[in-house]
Amino acid sequence: MIAVGVQAERIDIGAQAEALGRDGKAGAVVTFSGYCRDEDGRLEALELEHYPGMAEREIEAVCREAEARWPLMEVRAIHRFGKVLPGEEIVFVACAARHRGAAFEGAAFIMDFMKTRAPFWKREHLKDGTVGGWVAAKDTDDHAADRWHRL
Repeated sequence: MIAVGVQAERIDIGAQAEALGRDGKAGAVVTFSGYCRDEDGRLEALELEHYPGMAEREIEAVCREAEARWPLMEVRAIHRFGKVLPGEEIVFVACAARHRGAAFEGAAFIMDFMKTRAPFWKREHLKDGTVGGWVAAKDTDDHAADRWHRL
């Protein structure tokens, strides 16, 4: 089962994690939560924009690819948009599986490809009142996703 969400509201990470593996069949649930950093006190907020409809479809496609590679029982992937404050969650990914290896690998795969394929853009709103430009993608994200092509 795959559950995907793109939302402005905060993610209830505890409730999302608790909802996985409750049927007693999963032996492992792996979760990843990504948070907004304050960038050494400079950042007031991070603005996240997305391409509605396409973002959800792309995240679901990545989750389906993970299900095809590993025996995952449940997958959840939620990404926020709008203004996110330092300390608030941006993304949540969770995978339930019979064994921990599949859950770990599935969650890492989904996160790596969400960073490179899902249509999200971000820019910084700084404490000095200025607004930065849209943040460019990082080569490190592409390298992280590229390793899955070699496995």
